Amino acid sequence: MWAALGESGTIEQCGWLKDRWGLSWQILPKQLGELMNDPDPARAQRITEAMLQMVKLDIAALEAAASR
Repeated sequence: MWAALGESGTIEQCGWLKDRWGLSWQILPKQLGELMNDPDPARAQRITEAMLQMVKLDIAALEAAASR
Protein backbone atom coordinates (compact mmCIF):
# COMPACT_ATOMS: atom_id res chain seq x y z
CA MET A 1 0.00 0.00 0.00
CA TRP A 2 2.84 2.39 0.96
CA ALA A 3 4.61 1.94 -2.39
CA ALA A 4 1.46 2.25 -4.47
CA LEU A 5 0.24 5.44 -2.79
CA GLY A 6 3.71 7.01 -2.76
CA GLU A 7 4.34 6.32 -6.44
CA SER A 8 4.74 9.69 -8.18
CA GLY A 9 3.98 11.35 -4.85
CA THR A 10 6.05 12.54 -1.90
CA ILE A 11 7.09 10.59 1.17
CA GLU A 12 6.90 12.42 4.50
CA GLN A 13 7.65 11.70 8.15
CA CYS A 14 5.81 9.38 10.61
CA GLY A 15 4.06 7.28 8.01
CA TRP A 16 2.67 10.23 6.04
CA LEU A 17 2.81 10.52 2.27
CA LYS A 18 1.08 12.45 -0.50
CA ASP A 19 -0.17 10.60 -3.55
CA ARG A 20 0.25 11.86 -7.10
CA TRP A 21 -2.92 13.97 -6.76
CA GLY A 22 -1.75 15.71 -3.58
CA LEU A 23 -3.97 13.76 -1.16
CA SER A 24 -2.31 13.06 2.19
CA TRP A 25 -2.34 9.56 3.69
CA GLN A 26 -0.93 8.15 6.90
CA ILE A 27 -0.19 4.43 6.80
CA LEU A 28 -0.23 3.05 10.34
CA PRO A 29 0.47 -0.52 11.42
CA LYS A 30 -2.27 -2.03 13.59
CA GLN A 31 0.22 -2.64 16.41
CA LEU A 32 1.12 1.05 16.71
CA GLY A 33 -1.90 1.87 18.88
CA GLU A 34 -1.09 -0.97 21.25
CA LEU A 35 2.54 0.10 21.49
CA MET A 36 1.77 3.80 21.95
CA ASN A 37 -0.75 3.06 24.72
CA ASP A 38 1.72 1.05 26.79
CA PRO A 39 0.98 1.52 30.51
CA ASP A 40 4.72 2.11 31.14
CA PRO A 41 5.33 5.79 30.30
CA ALA A 42 9.05 5.20 29.66
CA ARG A 43 8.28 2.52 27.04
CA ALA A 44 5.66 4.72 25.39
CA GLN A 45 8.18 7.59 25.27
CA ARG A 46 10.85 5.39 23.63
CA ILE A 47 8.32 4.24 21.04
CA THR A 48 7.27 7.82 20.31
CA GLU A 49 10.87 8.97 19.94
CA ALA A 50 11.66 6.09 17.58
CA MET A 51 8.54 6.80 15.50
CA LEU A 52 9.44 10.47 15.11
CA GLN A 53 12.72 9.43 13.46
CA MET A 54 10.98 7.26 10.86
CA VAL A 55 9.52 7.97 7.48
CA LYS A 56 7.83 4.63 6.73
CA LEU A 57 6.84 3.14 10.07
CA ASP A 58 8.76 -0.03 10.93
CA ILE A 59 6.91 -2.10 13.54
CA ALA A 60 9.95 -4.30 14.29
CA ALA A 61 12.05 -1.20 15.07
CA LEU A 62 9.25 0.22 17.23
CA GLU A 63 9.00 -3.05 19.16
CA ALA A 64 12.78 -3.03 19.61
CA ALA A 65 12.61 0.52 20.99
CA ALA A 66 9.93 -0.62 23.43
CA SER A 67 12.06 -3.44 24.77
CA ARG A 68 15.24 -1.38 25.35
